[in-house]
Amino acid sequence: MPGLVPHRFLVRLAHPCPFVKKMPLGADDDRLLDLPDAAALHTLAELDGGRRFADVRLGWNEFGLGVQVTVSGKSNDPEADADKPRSSDGLTVWIDTRDARASHRASRYCHQFHLLPTGGGADKDEPLFAQTKINRALQDAPLCSPADVPFRHHRLKGGYRLEAFLSGAVLTGYDPEQHPRLGVYYHVRDAELGDQFLGVNADFPVSDDPSLWDVLELTR
Repeated sequence: MPGLVPHRFLVRLAHPCPFVKKMPLGADDDRLLDLPDAAALHTLAELDGGRRFADVRLGWNEFGLGVQVTVSGKSNDPEADADKPRSSDGLTVWIDTRDARASHRASRYCHQFHLLPTGGGADKDEPLFAQTKINRALQDAPLCSPADVPFRHHRLKGGYRLEAFLSGAVLTGYDPEQHPRLGVYYHVRDAELGDQFLGVNADFPVSDDPSLWDVLELTR
């Protein structure tokens, strides 16, 4: 019957991920990353009447992946809680360094990272980076220490920008020469603006099932 299956379920995209030599930037720079427009991951939210309010970008070099999200159009402050990252405002991004799309359960090469604009610290009002385990995984990726991940938060008029650099030490199995195709997915949550998914929405088990993720092609 028409309308039972989202249009995005019928499409699996391969997103080009550009090489960015200078990443991360130096400690004296205001920005951690300077990712080009070509680094944007284009969502198909409009196919199912969804709203696009976030610009999510990924770039790569031999040292790791740069992740950036810019949320705009907000009137209210973001709402987040470090104890509940999956239900907080911010970005969750999934990376599979092997793009093993045959299995419906995550391997040790599959990672789940959270970038939150607030919710951290003793008063839960500081930006936060965290990695958590993937539900139902066959094997868990090692959990990194947030101290090992360069992370920046920028307040913007009507929104915010979050930036993180995921080094090869954080991404188990990261080998851009031997494995230039990665699995990728994201979910941007916002209590005010709604949800933005890279592909299919939460009606499908996107947080648990790597076979539903898109492809990230590391290009030069």
